[in-house]
Amino acid sequence: MDKLSKRSLKEQYKNRTLTGGVYLIKCREGGMVWVRGTIDLKGAENRFVFSKSMDSCPENAMRELWNRYGGEAFTFEIVEDIRKKDTQSEEEFSQDVKVLFEMWQEKQKGEEINGREG
Repeated sequence: MDKLSKRSLKEQYKNRTLTGGVYLIKCREGGMVWVRGTIDLKGAENRFVFSKSMDSCPENAMRELWNRYGGEAFTFEIVEDIRKKDTQSEEEFSQDVKVLFEMWQEKQKGEEINGREG
């Protein structure tokens, strides 16, 4: 790949619109739900899909159920997303995602039934 192409790809990456938010990883068989927040939902989803394709557990907290039921028992679900505003710094955007994540954690605690985990 020539320098111009690399430079162009880097520029596109830097100028992309960040979409962050909250997502759930669910294990259908075990009935567990994990709440996660990120400033890059697409990246989180890509990592999850890659983990499943490699049959590699994405997080230690899920390992026991992953080993028991396999990656096919797990799903990735975006529950709320927000876009980074042009006027926001990455730190401000990160704080917004953190607040959203904390709200969803509280919501999950309120729904904690049958061993669900947030």
